[in-house]
Amino acid sequence: MDDNFKKLIPYTKKYKTNIVLNVTFNVLYALFGTLGMVLVFPVLDVLFGNGEKVTQLPKYTGLLEITDYAKKTLFYYVTQLDPSDALLLTISLVIITFLLKNLFNFLGLQNLMKLKTGVLRDLRDKMYSKIVELPVSYYSEKRKGDVMARMLGDVNEVQNSFFAILELIVKEPLTIVFSLVAMFSISWKLTLFVFIFIPISGLLISKIGKSLKGQSIRAQQENGFLISIVEETLSGLKVVKAFNSEGYFKNIFTGSTDRLYILTNKIGKKNNLASPLSEFMGIVVISVLLFYGGNLVLVDHSLKGSLFIAYIGLAYNILTPAKAISKAMYQVKNGIAAAERVFEVLETPNVIADRKGAEDIIMFEKGISVKNVTFAYNEHPVLTNFSLEIPKGKTVALVGQSGSGKSTIANLLLRFYDIEEGSISIDGHEIKDVTLQSLREQFGLVTQDSIMFNGSIADNLRIGKHNATEEEIYTALKIANALEFVERLPEGIETNIGDSGSKLSGGQRQRLSIARAVLKNPPIMILDEATSALDTESERLVQVALDNMMQNRTSVVIAHRLSTIQKADVIVVMKHGKIVEQGTHDQLLALDGTYKKLVMLQSFE
Repeated sequence: MDDNFKKLIPYTKKYKTNIVLNVTFNVLYALFGTLGMVLVFPVLDVLFGNGEKVTQLPKYTGLLEITDYAKKTLFYYVTQLDPSDALLLTISLVIITFLLKNLFNFLGLQNLMKLKTGVLRDLRDKMYSKIVELPVSYYSEKRKGDVMARMLGDVNEVQNSFFAILELIVKEPLTIVFSLVAMFSISWKLTLFVFIFIPISGLLISKIGKSLKGQSIRAQQENGFLISIVEETLSGLKVVKAFNSEGYFKNIFTGSTDRLYILTNKIGKKNNLASPLSEFMGIVVISVLLFYGGNLVLVDHSLKGSLFIAYIGLAYNILTPAKAISKAMYQVKNGIAAAERVFEVLETPNVIADRKGAEDIIMFEKGISVKNVTFAYNEHPVLTNFSLEIPKGKTVALVGQSGSGKSTIANLLLRFYDIEEGSISIDGHEIKDVTLQSLREQFGLVTQDSIMFNGSIADNLRIGKHNATEEEIYTALKIANALEFVERLPEGIETNIGDSGSKLSGGQRQRLSIARAVLKNPPIMILDEATSALDTESERLVQVALDNMMQNRTSVVIAHRLSTIQKADVIVVMKHGKIVEQGTHDQLLALDGTYKKLVMLQSFE
């Protein structure tokens, strides 16, 4: 059994009732499917008038003789009737048998559908939970489109492919087995040909499908790349158009679709070959049976014509399940390739998770201490032996050139990344020893890119506090200097702001971002370049909102525009991951060092 199939089994346990019912109905389907073909024999005997004459109702003598008992019982009732009624009886039995066969097929498929859709739902839930839990660092190395392809396309492929195995191991094989038993009871000589056909067909189909798994993996990877291109193009559409780069991105996209076209055709060719190949080999065997069996009927007279016709019907009855098995084998190959990609994500270790015995932070009381921290992104050093104290109730500003490590401090405080050397503690508790949930409850975050979601203003603000009342929302909007423009919107706080808040201006989005942080009401606020992307008027409005928000709070402010941090209790000047100056605005100006140069560059005195 393939390892990926074993990994899927736990997801089926809650649907074991559906599995048992599916198997039961498939057994009954196979049984009545064979009986339907066997019952053609008495119909033919009645038609040709050479049915067995049974004048006495037979006695049941045990399970081993049940076939002979059923046959003699049927012919007893046929003997009692005139030919027309006998024909009606036997045809009615055939109809009832095929009705039951198809009823059990329907019931089996219904239970299989519940199993498939249930496991699909559970896999998607687990997958989404995993991609939300995985650290930010994971997505700096992966394409978002590839992750989306795994969650949508690959999970679907797992659902469609793996559960073909239930048909593969129960329904179709049993149909073949029951048919072979009936055929063997009619003529063991003819049945030998069928036993030769099955392994040869299986060998050919297996040989063709060997390379299918590798091609399926490449196709799924290419599909992920394709989705990534679409996602990146839509996200950066303004840049694409402004730089007249439509042709460039079209070339990348068409290159991917061409590769996918070639791979899909190769996979499709092998998939499409399975069914015709198995059917052709079946027809070859039936042709041999017709020739050899015809001689037994016409020349040797060792086989009745009606039995031979029923036998051919049973032989043809094997073709459909044989085709289904060959098709299912190909589907399973695709499913294995998709499952590898799904479980690769599900089994990715979450390097940033709660330690065993981690405690909750109940209340922020003293301050944050960063001691001797060294950190690098992919071996590129960002912070070196960095130390900083952030007392409760104080505003600490981090300034410096791009790449000096300012935003990295925010990422480390929130444990988006873990430090390699040194320690970060809150109220004396190392942040690795406290739960992530309680750690992040202490922080509010306002970033340069005001991240909004497609929904109403109220929905976006409630991300900070899920059970917030309308009154609390309006209070937060007022503090964030956003209430005035929100009240002018057609539906107020219930106005839909579009994808990524595209219906609002940058300044409006930023003020809503601040309102979201205010609504959460955390003791510590991190402002990461909160005004750097705004025009002067918007910056003034947002700065008023920030000043309102930071009152009586501990704040870590990361800023390019030095005009926004004059009132900070401590300004930390950073360069190449190290602190070069530290003090108030006036103290740093008096030093006549790096900070003053930055101020002069921004024409601020």
